[in-house]
Amino acid sequence: MSTGADCVVVGAGIVGCCIAFRLQQAGLRVLLLDRSGVAAEASRGNAGACAYSDILPLASPGIIRQAPRWLLDPLGPLSIPPAYLPHITPWLWRFWRASQRQRVAASTHAQAALMRLASQAMPRLMHDVGAQDQLHTDGNLHLYESEAEWRNSLPGWQVRADHGIAFEHLPDAQSIAHWQPGLSRGLVAGVFVPDWQRVDDPQRLTERVAERFVAAGGRLQLSQVMGLQSTGERVTLQLAEGAALRTRHVVVAAGAWSHQLARCLGHPIPLETERGYNTTLPPGAFALRRQLTFGGHGFVVTPIAGGVRVGGAVELGGLLAAPNYRRAQALLDKARRFLPGLKNEGGTPWMGFRPSLPDSLPVIGPAPGHPAVTYAFGHGHLGLTQAAATAELVAGLFGAETTAEVAGFDLKPFSARRFTAPAEGA
Repeated sequence: MSTGADCVVVGAGIVGCCIAFRLQQAGLRVLLLDRSGVAAEASRGNAGACAYSDILPLASPGIIRQAPRWLLDPLGPLSIPPAYLPHITPWLWRFWRASQRQRVAASTHAQAALMRLASQAMPRLMHDVGAQDQLHTDGNLHLYESEAEWRNSLPGWQVRADHGIAFEHLPDAQSIAHWQPGLSRGLVAGVFVPDWQRVDDPQRLTERVAERFVAAGGRLQLSQVMGLQSTGERVTLQLAEGAALRTRHVVVAAGAWSHQLARCLGHPIPLETERGYNTTLPPGAFALRRQLTFGGHGFVVTPIAGGVRVGGAVELGGLLAAPNYRRAQALLDKARRFLPGLKNEGGTPWMGFRPSLPDSLPVIGPAPGHPAVTYAFGHGHLGLTQAAATAELVAGLFGAETTAEVAGFDLKPFSARRFTAPAEGA
């Protein structure tokens, strides 16, 4: 049956909700579909950061050097359950290829461009949905516990400087304490990034965007999309309940499940799942002024919803395995080491699926060979950061009035063709 909509957006996480909202503003009739509801997955419990300075891809020579040591620790910053290793080996091969220096430079350049747009698009989104009070620019502290760790980070900071990112080196514990009192004196150096932003609560923000979308006439429907067919100017969506919906255009923004729909169109997008863990502590857990990043241990501590959220790390374990909440507890134990006054009682653990591609760049743009389908997924741990920018780029593809930055944006590095072209597997 016909949806009565000009476009169907599949996925009601922060990326999908922002896209639906922007397409609606452009004058389209939009239907938003999700199998579980608004902010039901990664958008519910992430760290709430707008990490505009996070331009370095996960695949890099430095990560490749550290990965063997991390993998020996089942509760460390990077983990792959042994039973999942045969399945993920092809992705790891692509990840290794993406870590070559020339490819890292290209990915960094593309990511920096998207982050520049994101830093402009997020405040526009917050204004348009009336959520300006939820966005805070209080910066981020990257913290180091040894001189060697600090010095190893400097090339990455130089890359950020080359891309115009502002930051301040903090050479000792005293300078760190100026920005965040109460930390361990064992932290020997840090970097303060002033333009890093955060939101009060990522779930609440996503719900706010969806509410504005529905209030303006948008439609939200709980349905699981099982299949996708595109013929000419029409797209058919097969729903779990047996119905088939036909529409003029579909945007696939289903996060960690998006590759299943892309496969229906013959596109083997190598999307994997970074299973991220955290624990949200109640108000009063710590007098936290801003988000803290402990890169050597792969976790962050952030003010969230009146409390404190401790989380991060990467578990490449797919969509089906049960959560291993020992990983959340391990992060909490590490945080207590660096924040001696942290009250870690009464916390709520959580696990979410981050949709990750080998080169750390999302797929944004038309589905190759299927002009009635647009892809917008694979943002990894940067979905909240890049959601507003992705929405403006997708709206631009539909002919919406755009800013000069959107109109001149180069989407080639984000095309799905980088994975579907024959040369990729050579």
